[in-house]
Amino acid sequence: MAQNPGADEPNEDPEEGRGEPHNPFAGTPFEAVFAMFGGQGGQMPDLSALAGMTGPGGQGFDLSALMGQFQAMMQPHDGTVNWNLARDTARRVTAATTDPSVTTTEDARIGDALRLADHWLDGVTELPSGISTTVGWSRAEWVEQTLPTWQQLVEPVAQHVVKAMTDALPAETRAMAGPLMGMLGQAGGAIFGTQIGQAIGTLATEVLGATDIGLPLAPVGRAALVPANVEAFADGLDVPADDVRLFLALREAAHQRLFAHVPWLRGHLIGAVEDYGRGMSIDLGKIEEQLGGVDPTNPAALQEAMAGGMFEPQKTPSQQAALVRLETLLALVEGWVDDVVNQACADRMPSAGRLQEVIRRRRAAGGPAEDTFAALVGLELRPRRLRDAAALWGNLRVRKGVEARDSVWSHPDHLPTAADLDDPLGFAEGTTPAEIEDQAEAMLGDDFDAALQELLAREDGSGPAGPADEPGDDPTR
Repeated sequence: MAQNPGADEPNEDPEEGRGEPHNPFAGTPFEAVFAMFGGQGGQMPDLSALAGMTGPGGQGFDLSALMGQFQAMMQPHDGTVNWNLARDTARRVTAATTDPSVTTTEDARIGDALRLADHWLDGVTELPSGISTTVGWSRAEWVEQTLPTWQQLVEPVAQHVVKAMTDALPAETRAMAGPLMGMLGQAGGAIFGTQIGQAIGTLATEVLGATDIGLPLAPVGRAALVPANVEAFADGLDVPADDVRLFLALREAAHQRLFAHVPWLRGHLIGAVEDYGRGMSIDLGKIEEQLGGVDPTNPAALQEAMAGGMFEPQKTPSQQAALVRLETLLALVEGWVDDVVNQACADRMPSAGRLQEVIRRRRAAGGPAEDTFAALVGLELRPRRLRDAAALWGNLRVRKGVEARDSVWSHPDHLPTAADLDDPLGFAEGTTPAEIEDQAEAMLGDDFDAALQELLAREDGSGPAGPADEPGDDPTR
């Protein structure tokens, strides 16, 4: 049984043997959830008794800090994740860095860049503009504006995690726990909320806009850049700041066109994430190990344990397959954007090639923020096959034109698969959806015209005689 760090050894506790039968969480990782708050044997602790405890190094124990942590965990919330706590955690992460408000001048520059980007894109894609509003966001504003989408993405994964943890408990343990299971759910929602908040806050310090991780995080039609992060990205590239801003605006505007005019794409991406969450397998031993080692007198250690990826799932074969589908879809989105932006910049921006390579490496390898998100919830948001996807779209455009390339997005069944990315030239040589449709319309048109001409000919008697025109069938004869 997990012991509270610093507690007496089992043989020195005369109540140990008698108390054991009344602890429904004995021998499970959830025993450590209560033990880390100072409870004995996994029972709920008497927090008032902690007032006389001392922290590491003999420092006075901050009871109010621990109480604050515990009260936050017990706050009621809708859904599996405590999203209020996630928002507060993310905002604290962004506040730990310099996060200036977007000035009027910066906002105007972003608007100008996005409008010019849309104008450039008009000549290289059949998809019309998807931008209705332009805006510059601070890191904190990025958190606030994208949080509803994160809720939609993460909640299904969290539900499967909680279900996996609950199902891991023996039936008799669940029955004995009774009302404590509800409290445990609140605590689990807070732990998950803290982890998600940490991940989103870290992402906010690196993202360049509303779509640059390949997901439509902002409300539909709202194109945004984060000036503080754009400036940090441009630092050391030896490229004019205006070129960097315009290049990133082109990518943002291209993403917006795709998400606005391919109506099934958003749902397809979210569905891929949900598929990933199904069949979740959790290493409960890892949770017990992490929680069992937490010093209950050190709230910072508790925070570190919550943000340490304790709920990271063990990838099952079904999850691996779902992850391949998600990575393929992200690669196709990023590869299309890559090809469209490359064409828009070809004769206009000498520095575009260098910027394109930097973005490709950034997206394919993932930055520290994406690593954080992957470690916390086990979900990787990086298109590992971006170059293959860009080659596929580029070859298709060269061989059959812009319309053929863009028509592939007309239906999810037309999309290239992971196997197609292995042979980008082979996909380009096939018949595209646009060609199939054109052939069907041509055939329908020819047949219809021929049938109409034959009918008219019969009406005026000038057409060839058919089976129905035999002499014996004519009542006038």
